[in-house]
Amino acid sequence: MSATVLVVDDSLTVRMDLAEAFEGAGFRCIPCATIADARQALASRAVDLAVLDVVLTDGDGIELLAEIRAGPGTTGLPVIMLSTVAEVRDRIRGLRTGADEYVGKPYEASYLVSRARELLHGRGAAARPVAATVLVIDDSPTFREELRSALESAGYTVLDAATGEEGLRRAADHRPDAIMVDGVLPGVDGATVIRRVRLDAALRDTPCVLMTASEDHGAELRALDAGADAFLRKGEDLDVILARLGAALRAAVSGIGRERAASLLGPKKILAVDDSPTYLHELGDALRSEGYDVVLAHSGEEALELLAVQPVDCILLDLLMPGIGGTETCRRIKSAPVVREIPLIILTALEDRAAMVESLGAGADDYISKSSDHEVLKARVRAQIRRKQSEDENRRIRDQLLRKEIEATEARAARELAEARAALVGELERKNRELEAFSYSVSHDLRAPLRAIDGFGRMLAEDCGERLDDEGRGHLRKIEAAVRRMSELIDDLLALSRIERADLRRVRVDLSQLARHVGAELATKEPERRVALELDEALVTEADPRLMRVALENLFGNAWKFTARTPAARIEFRAQGQPGNVVYRVQDNGAGFDMRYAGRLFGVFQRLHSEAEFPGTGIGLATVQRIIERHGGRVWAESEPGGGATFYFTLGAAGRDFKPF
Repeated sequence: MSATVLVVDDSLTVRMDLAEAFEGAGFRCIPCATIADARQALASRAVDLAVLDVVLTDGDGIELLAEIRAGPGTTGLPVIMLSTVAEVRDRIRGLRTGADEYVGKPYEASYLVSRARELLHGRGAAARPVAATVLVIDDSPTFREELRSALESAGYTVLDAATGEEGLRRAADHRPDAIMVDGVLPGVDGATVIRRVRLDAALRDTPCVLMTASEDHGAELRALDAGADAFLRKGEDLDVILARLGAALRAAVSGIGRERAASLLGPKKILAVDDSPTYLHELGDALRSEGYDVVLAHSGEEALELLAVQPVDCILLDLLMPGIGGTETCRRIKSAPVVREIPLIILTALEDRAAMVESLGAGADDYISKSSDHEVLKARVRAQIRRKQSEDENRRIRDQLLRKEIEATEARAARELAEARAALVGELERKNRELEAFSYSVSHDLRAPLRAIDGFGRMLAEDCGERLDDEGRGHLRKIEAAVRRMSELIDDLLALSRIERADLRRVRVDLSQLARHVGAELATKEPERRVALELDEALVTEADPRLMRVALENLFGNAWKFTARTPAARIEFRAQGQPGNVVYRVQDNGAGFDMRYAGRLFGVFQRLHSEAEFPGTGIGLATVQRIIERHGGRVWAESEPGGGATFYFTLGAAGRDFKPF
């Protein structure tokens, strides 16, 4: 489906010229003479691109542009402004209002069409044909039509051109899938067309077939030397020609996924800066004849202002101008990151070697004397644009290689990190298994000699107790106490080892009920104690009930022990927070501890009070920490000497904690 272009200009000649140019290129055109007509067209039908004159009989085209940019259905519409070259202020105003392009009058219709096609390709508005597109360049209308008919019958979309120059422009505009070019053409011949295609980053991978009616045996060699992918003689059967084309297309490097490079042959914009209106317009006419769009500026100040809003492909700069001279303008352009890479050629009527050296030192890319013969100037402009495109292509390739290298490095680093992490985890898992096995083995192996010590101690007391004095019997009692102490340590080590190895099974559990049972057991063991137990009801969560009972036994046992010397002992079990983020706390009003030593609380065999003051093995809180961490939570404490202690714990997001109810 072809794109629709709205052309708004009060000149009938311009409207007809642009309508012919766009329709000849395959677009649908809606010509309008007034802003009112344009508004009606935009409201009544879909438009893919607009070309607006600035000065219209019923208003200002730039104000219409502002309406388009503000409209909900047209804000992204590509817009090209069209006005006389003298209106520099209008150009700047239009670009700042949101124009995608600004072309001066007199204009080149081919430039406008090419630029419109580029904008539509960039916005995705122009539909691409599904069939492969073949560009046929031949000056024989009869052969072109014969070949067109055969190609279209074979399913190809066909473009054609009668000259090499026209063919190169159509190739830049349409990016065909293959080019078939006659060897002998008026002007640029077929071999030169292929060489220029191979120099263009946007086209260089396009398969090219060179055709000739000559029987010269050296023609094929010359064609291949020029860069042709295939060679054929016009006298061959059309089936052979189609087969050669198909083979060239199959062998071509696919362009899928590649960045879209700018074509060397596509529309180019030149900024010409000179304080002489006569020379400036003469220069503009000469460059427009080459298909360039030319922006004219009369001073260095205007040039800098224009470059701030519109990029160009090359700058021609007069050396001697009032205000900011050519050398200073050049220096400012080359110091600005956004425009410094634009090729810049200094123009001068002076044959001054010192001025040339100064200009090149200021950053100019070339230096040329003014002349009425503009052929050398046009050749220098082409050379500078070609150099810039080559540099851009090399930079693009370097960037691609750098990105690939970075991606490969990141992938390699990620793989090495994953391997290192896996290896580290497998070291840690192995060490943990070894430590657990060691703890379990030591705990069991210690029982044998411990039982022997206990047994021989009892035998000594029974058999020889009457012959021992008080001191000897005291030693036996100390041995028995040490054996009991050692047995408790072994039991706790075994319990800690089992905690590490036990499977975690989360189910719905009422922690309040568990805490009540633990408190009752402690009261049964020491009936003489009077300890107030205060609990929040229905603290329900999802956790391993067996492990949580062990954790609460140790936390409540710890609080029970350290409130032994408190007259009105109290232990609380509370919760606070929201579901999924609940903090539980076990709080007592006992002896407390100094927070400077809080880091030792959860270590194995770590104690903050003496054995004589408060007995214990120093493993209980370490067990609590292992259980809580296995649930994905954490445990910590707050206290002060004589002010009691509070132990907090969470059970992690996976616990799906419930708010008390």
